[in-house]
Amino acid sequence: MLVDERFAGSLDDMRAARSATSVPLLAKGFFSTRGELEDASRAGADAVLLLLRDLDDASARELTLAAEELGLDALIEAHDEDEIERAVSLEADVIGVNARDLSTFAVDRRAQLELITRLKRKRVGLRARDMIVVAESGIESRAQGAAAELAGADAILVGSALMRASAPPAQLSELIGRPLVKVCGLTREEDVAAAADAGADLAGFVLADSPRRAAEPLPVPETMLSVGVFVGEADDVGTDLAQVYPEENGHRARDGVLMRDGEEVARVLDLPWLESDDEHWRRASEIDGRVLLAGGLDPENVGAAIRAVRPWCVDASRSLELAPGLKDHARVRAFVKAVR
Repeated sequence: MLVDERFAGSLDDMRAARSATSVPLLAKGFFSTRGELEDASRAGADAVLLLLRDLDDASARELTLAAEELGLDALIEAHDEDEIERAVSLEADVIGVNARDLSTFAVDRRAQLELITRLKRKRVGLRARDMIVVAESGIESRAQGAAAELAGADAILVGSALMRASAPPAQLSELIGRPLVKVCGLTREEDVAAAADAGADLAGFVLADSPRRAAEPLPVPETMLSVGVFVGEADDVGTDLAQVYPEENGHRARDGVLMRDGEEVARVLDLPWLESDDEHWRRASEIDGRVLLAGGLDPENVGAAIRAVRPWCVDASRSLELAPGLKDHARVRAFVKAVR
């Protein structure tokens, strides 16, 4: 809840929300005194946002302690490397990394993801497994939320995308409540545009020997992530992610991995090379962690696959084609609709 008049918010808004729901409420404002935290607590807040941009270390430590005494959780917000270091030094339990510069309101998601990745590595080094990292601002699509997740965020803070939505519950479900959709084997800009318009999240470009080989990865909109698909070793071609299969007998192996900056972030479970497998979905359902399910998926069977496997992402290519590398836009739309 925005509780600061500079954002057209107030504590009355917090009181109204508290009277309407029992879920935890975060008071988002520019807090600088214990008295302001007490006011937020009395209005019904369960947590408060503390901005390191506006607080020196002594003030931040004092307010964090005051919040704890009042029974409030504190989300410590940082937006650059210096503030990340300060948040870690303060031993903050919950650190938010804001993509929006509150001085200019410009959003830089790439810088945010780099900071989240650095913070994740610090957390590993400190063995601070209980530290929660929150990606704040600039998240409007399922793929952008996934990018934050893969960078190392444990949660996302979304405001504007929900406030602008005509149906906020549906928008929330779209952001977090369904598998990601990858359309692979893209070779033409018009097919990338069709996949984006249909609502696909990942655009796959095959960069290994294949009838669907792309000359190079094509640009994708900010609402999507690009994926380079390789057999053997991945090359640095500027895609957000790399899907890598080992090579076996001159072809790709059955299963592969999805990688971000050289780190495995998901398992790719596929069919054997040019073969079927009646146990494919059952085998996939037994895998822990993120699963990118590929192999024989189409608009007609993807719903059953999702119910059976509960994958993190579903991937289709040949079933959405007019010819190798040329997408049938109606089939692409039908596939995305079936996933949703």
